[in-house]
Amino acid sequence: MDATALIVFLLVGAAAGWIAGNLMRGGGFGMVGNIVVGIIGAFLGSWLLGMLKISIGSGLINSLVTSVIGAVVLLFVVGLIKKA
Repeated sequence: MDATALIVFLLVGAAAGWIAGNLMRGGGFGMVGNIVVGIIGAFLGSWLLGMLKISIGSGLINSLVTSVIGAVVLLFVVGLIKKA
């Protein structure tokens, strides 16, 4: 992975984490928190959409949408665990 790909990866993770944080609880988690939530969300979203045989498309928008979907699911599950 070259430097440009790493920067894009981190930016997509930060954007996805921020969007998911705003959708789920009304605020972000700071830069590092957003990146972590977005990156974990990317893996979770890819896995979930693959299991459901759903294809959104390709490119940067696909990565962002997939990451946001996964991050929202992640935050939802974490919220359920915190309440229990």
